[in-house]
Amino acid sequence: MGERFENMLAGGHPNSLGRTLEVVASVLARPARFAELFACYAAADPVVRLRTSNALKRVEAERHDLLVPYIDRLINEVGELDQASAQWTLAQFFDRLAPDMDSAQRAGALAIMQRNLSAHDDWIVLNATVETLSRWASEDPSLRQWLRPHLERLSADRRKSVAARARKHLRRLHP
Repeated sequence: MGERFENMLAGGHPNSLGRTLEVVASVLARPARFAELFACYAAADPVVRLRTSNALKRVEAERHDLLVPYIDRLINEVGELDQASAQWTLAQFFDRLAPDMDSAQRAGALAIMQRNLSAHDDWIVLNATVETLSRWASEDPSLRQWLRPHLERLSADRRKSVAARARKHLRRLHP
């Protein structure tokens, strides 16, 4: 089976990839190991969870089909993690997985992103969530209505990237 992914994703500087690319290559070579990679979200080590997000994004880019059966687990398990990297990754995954979601999954994903936009302070979580919610709002009038005051609030954010992104998407919202 090879070395355990949790061990491969541990250690080193938190901002480094560590052995993430090796894990990605292993999953792409043996897709049956995808479940083992996903299980690393349950690791106690936040660095392992961070690298799990990174690895999953890379795998999804090559093999989107591997992530589709995990939509419910993304919502129910990863959605509960109190870790910024997991939450910004979820916003990105939800955007990519939207065509694969049923109405209950979409509602669950939407609830997570609305919670994050309302209560999270991490700038990457906010930016990623604004991107996905703004795309989703283009076809959902009630979401546009919900999103507008949040974009107005964030357009005055102290962080330039958050404020600029909020202003950009606020301009794109239709009345």
